[in-house]
Amino acid sequence: MSNTPLDPSKMSRRRQVIETYKMSRKADPAILWWMLGSFAVAGFAGFALFHWVLPGEGTIKLVLTIIGTILIGLLAMMIVFGRRAQRAAFNQLEGQLGAAARALSMLRRGWIVEEVVGFTKQQDMVHRVIGPPGVVLIGEGNPSRVRPLLASERRKHERVVGDYPVHEVIVGREEGQVPLPKLVKHVRKLGKQIKPADVTELRQRLRALDAQRPKVPIPRGPVPTSMKGQRGNLRGR
Repeated sequence: MSNTPLDPSKMSRRRQVIETYKMSRKADPAILWWMLGSFAVAGFAGFALFHWVLPGEGTIKLVLTIIGTILIGLLAMMIVFGRRAQRAAFNQLEGQLGAAARALSMLRRGWIVEEVVGFTKQQDMVHRVIGPPGVVLIGEGNPSRVRPLLASERRKHERVVGDYPVHEVIVGREEGQVPLPKLVKHVRKLGKQIKPADVTELRQRLRALDAQRPKVPIPRGPVPTSMKGQRGNLRGR
């Protein structure tokens, strides 16, 4: 039997959810009980709500109440599933080479993620995100090496992007750093500082800078199955 990791892009949505659940349960054995508990609590609340709101009595009201109860319970269960699966995925990802790049893959339309625009021989990395805040440089690795690497990359970028804003973020658990599970949220919170049309111009300006250095491939771990499955199916947005 082949041990080759499954490609999420070739799976059905149902299979993606199943694989996501399997991976999540390994890191979070309590996920099933959280899902069942959320179904029960939300279902009970839904039953009470429908029983109170729906007019009349009899079989039709009972059937509608049961259907509504099940739907609300399932919705709550999938929300809990998505959040705990995402947390489990980040826990598996944290500490791995290229973890920040994998987390940034959760950014959706309107964001451009470019991996490893800067690096050291010790495999410290700087990734680049272009989006509403402008240019965001994300460093991961040893902080004492990442800081000068980020400063160097910022100077290079500022020379070519002109007045467009350039932000720096270091991924980690120390003071002044952004934990991996909060990275995507932090980047989004940087705000909207450029127009969508400016993104194209930014990319054009950065091409000359990127042409001067090689791209370094980073290893792909088991995370894409869980991360892509959640992004495509569990968020529902």
